[in-house]
Amino acid sequence: MPTRMPARSTRRSGTHGWGRCRTTRGGRTGRFGPGLSTSRSCSREKIALMPPPFRIGVMQLTMEPLEEMLESARVMDRAGMDTIWLAEAYPWWRKHGMEARSSTVVSGLVAKETERLTVGWGIISPFTRHPVQVAMDARVVQEAAGPGRFLLGFGTSKIFLNNARLNGKRTLGPMADAVAIVRGVLSGEPFAYEGDTWSADVPGLQEEALTPRHVPPVYVAATAPKMQALAGQIADGCLTPSITTPAFVLYTRENVAADIDIGCTVVASIHETDRDKGRDGAREIAGMYLANKVQNIKGAADTLLDLAGLTQEEIQPVAEAMEHGGRLAAKAKVTDEILDKCRPIAGTPADCIAAIEEYREAGCTHVMLELWGDRRHEQIELFGKEVLPHFR
Repeated sequence: MPTRMPARSTRRSGTHGWGRCRTTRGGRTGRFGPGLSTSRSCSREKIALMPPPFRIGVMQLTMEPLEEMLESARVMDRAGMDTIWLAEAYPWWRKHGMEARSSTVVSGLVAKETERLTVGWGIISPFTRHPVQVAMDARVVQEAAGPGRFLLGFGTSKIFLNNARLNGKRTLGPMADAVAIVRGVLSGEPFAYEGDTWSADVPGLQEEALTPRHVPPVYVAATAPKMQALAGQIADGCLTPSITTPAFVLYTRENVAADIDIGCTVVASIHETDRDKGRDGAREIAGMYLANKVQNIKGAADTLLDLAGLTQEEIQPVAEAMEHGGRLAAKAKVTDEILDKCRPIAGTPADCIAAIEEYREAGCTHVMLELWGDRRHEQIELFGKEVLPHFR
């Protein structure tokens, strides 16, 4: 993998997909390889960065009715959650009585319905939208949210590629192209880029244009080591998948090898006094995602499951139950032992505090609670009242 030192070469993107980037500032044209960009439009600058703050937010699946998602966001805003990440769902969920909705559209509505909550795309695919269009969508969310309230997340989403019958064999190049182009376009400067997958040639913004001018933090979701390493080189943060454990956080930290935000997606639920009831929602969402790993992204998730101590033999019954009986049938197959291996943030407030501390100790800087179960809004409020103050 290339280092983050300035490169003399302006070669076209090859195996890893870094293209040739040209930006113009004050009449001066600069060309940058896979290393530095003076405007952050091609890649993340190598500068002395403050350690990322520790944040706690919610990973919201976009397969629920719009008004339910908006009301959940309002509750998160009032409860003091730092972020809401909108996980773009995919048509596979239709098999289980749900419908996928676009994260880019929902995020603008969420931003307008909340006051302080930071809104993130967690994630959208760089394969299904041209990066220039992604930048256009990002501008809408920036306008709706205001300064500092938007995080842009890319992820391969192999299940989506499979559903759409798109070629996902090469992922590093398209990801690098997408990050470079989105940053370049959002910088507002004249920008040209040639990549093997995506290219762009965009004029600069005129002074009179009424639009945000800043580039939001860009995150790359990654499970495999090469994509995690790429995130460390070009992104402001790396997002890990559902069923992340503290062991996988350590693995990610080693691969990323950079002081960027590490956002960890962890199955979660809570009850004020009853530990078993507080683990009920986590058991259900764990069943859904374990089935997903087996049915849709087997192979890509092997290390994730290995580090959790989970075997295919253990989770195959969960996947079969999901396929034939739906999410409640899958939930019934998630034993206490399987759930414990998933290392949920679940139980009573004290249990959740202890679990979050373990993730923070492993190197997670941004916990993303994948909340599920009954009384979801009450769960959010309970996290806000009894758990968040411990980390403020």
